Amino acid sequence: MSKVQAQTKSVRELLSGVRYDIDFYQREYVWERRQVEELLNDLEHRFQVNYDAAHERSRVASYPHYFLGTIITKADAGTKSIVDGQQRLTTLTLLLIHIHNLREENPSVFDVSPLIFSMQFGKKDFNIAVPERVDCMRSLFDTGAYAVDEHSGASVSKLVARYDELDELFPESLQGDVLPYFVDWLIENVDLVEIEAQSDDDAFTIFETMNDRGVNLSQTDMLKGYLLANIGDDNALPQRKRVAIANKEWQRLTSDLKQLWHKEDEVVIKHWLRAKYAQTIRERKKGAANRDFEQVDKFHRWVRDNHARLGLQSADAFYDFITRQFGFFARQYMAMHRAAYNFTTGREELYYNRHNNFTLQFMLAMAPLRLEDNVETVARKIRLVTSFADIFLARRMVHRRRSGYSALYYTMFNIAKRIRNTTVEELRDILLDLLYSADERFQGIDSWGDWGSYFLNKASGNNIRYLLARMTAWIERECGNTTTFVNYMWDAKGRPLEIEHIWANKFDNHQDEFSDRSQFERHRNFFGGLVLLPRGTNQSFGDMPYEDKLPHYLKQNLLAASLHPQT
Repeated sequence: MSKVQAQTKSVRELLSGVRYDIDFYQREYVWERRQVEELLNDLEHRFQVNYDAAHERSRVASYPHYFLGTIITKADAGTKSIVDGQQRLTTLTLLLIHIHNLREENPSVFDVSPLIFSMQFGKKDFNIAVPERVDCMRSLFDTGAYAVDEHSGASVSKLVARYDELDELFPESLQGDVLPYFVDWLIENVDLVEIEAQSDDDAFTIFETMNDRGVNLSQTDMLKGYLLANIGDDNALPQRKRVAIANKEWQRLTSDLKQLWHKEDEVVIKHWLRAKYAQTIRERKKGAANRDFEQVDKFHRWVRDNHARLGLQSADAFYDFITRQFGFFARQYMAMHRAAYNFTTGREELYYNRHNNFTLQFMLAMAPLRLEDNVETVARKIRLVTSFADIFLARRMVHRRRSGYSALYYTMFNIAKRIRNTTVEELRDILLDLLYSADERFQGIDSWGDWGSYFLNKASGNNIRYLLARMTAWIERECGNTTTFVNYMWDAKGRPLEIEHIWANKFDNHQDEFSDRSQFERHRNFFGGLVLLPRGTNQSFGDMPYEDKLPHYLKQNLLAASLHPQT
């Protein structure tokens, strides 16, 4: 094997004037929303620790660097093949495309386009060169959108989904006047180590050595070790027997959780500790230190450091923490998770909130639960909390407010503390008070007609379709039909239903009703002027006058059909 060459490079150095290929056997892009969200949250925190609005932009050069990880490449005939690290580089490229499109409204932002593609003979040659992704990447760069169809591959579908989510996930605290500073820091002070191999054999040797040598203990393993080590005898069983029982229960629960996702055991422990024990959260100001909420990310350390707060002060307490407490909250989480991904009567709100990517609902729902709660009490508490979240999110939608993790974790953690260990009656009163006292309610829907461009925004369009699906499903259910929300979000082939304006976009047909086009467009965009129709049906009706559409609406869902006098 040749000598290994490793070099630390900034994002700019890594992506400027370089063309990366990805071997066919590992071309799939697999990152999900949660990985992108974690990356953005981490970048935001690392940057905000040092950022000050009073700083000159040149001061960013002195901000500390952030290490994003290692990639392995192999040089090959003028290009480099990515052996390991394509998920991070691809996600970085999507982020840079998003920044490029934000630059239209903020031209002082550094032009990141040379980090996305190079020009050769008048043609964009993307720096991560995967032939089946070229059309998608070009469209995202040029227009900020790409239409996925049944012929799009899995990677392209995921690329578009992750890019669309950036509208919501990109932190508000990094936008506006802050954006130029953040972009400078991102491209100059965020570093990766590139290990460059000279051959395929060398590349795979390096890859295997980095990933397969030794067994890396997970946080869950380390926490288990700490807990088991502190279990002692009791009057009935010797220590060895009690440790064996606790270990078997821990392995059973974590194995079940990993069936949901390979790191779901870590996810549920973080939700549980934040819901029941964390007391503090990082202040929203420059230089603020991490507190309980953030420190729980390293929960194997946090539990050790806060064992007294968790009641871990006796051998029995450690045994109980595994066999009773962890077991209780893991089972509740798994039941909620199943309902969140499978529409379940009586637990619909879990599905709605998961559809809206509100992962904080699990922490919030765990907060009021008590170990002594019976099945009925647990169900009532979860229903109250998830119904509150459902209303809270819908209100934000009609006010065009973001509902991503970074926008809501601070608020939701403080609510979780307020409802912690409450009775059903106490919980109900607190949540009702929060809803009744909120400034934002549903009055925002009155101004929808003023938001013409709102309907062109990807995230907003998804919210409008979601609210129309909820309204349509409610009408159908109240009229005795068995269809559900799911039937009005997607058709039988899994394609989303489309938003139909009941008035065609033809101002000339309405000049006797409106004095100018803006008034016409305002009325055309009201919520009452929208229905959901299957793809194709919407397109075929689009340009028809309203009177000609009515007979066709009679054959559609009840929200559309209700416009016809015969319904």
